[in-house]
Amino acid sequence: MTKSRTELMVERLREMQAASPEIEASAVVSVDGLIMASALPAEVEEDRVSAMSAAMLSLGERIASELHRGHLEQVYIRGNQGYVLLAAVGEEAVLTALAREGAKLGLVFLEMRRAAEDLERVVG
Repeated sequence: MTKSRTELMVERLREMQAASPEIEASAVVSVDGLIMASALPAEVEEDRVSAMSAAMLSLGERIASELHRGHLEQVYIRGNQGYVLLAAVGEEAVLTALAREGAKLGLVFLEMRRAAEDLERVVG
């Protein structure tokens, strides 16, 4: 039996989180703000994550463009309890990851980049 696109994306998100345990949760969100796949804890509202991720990606792209910084690669938000990291998945989606406070960001970004490349092939 062939896996659905959503199942493939969720599987890849879980692989990313297993490879980098400092990533507590993740999701793939369309640029329209709709959840495409997620590996979020029950207490995290998918709708909020999706809407905010799409808004941040859009704003980040606009800032990068208007300030002549080139193509947006990632958005990084640091709070006193951890990080929210966003990375573009092609032109159609964004990968959002929630990382623990004190996470080794180099490793997290590496895993996110690898996952985004794989997810881009799935998203099409």
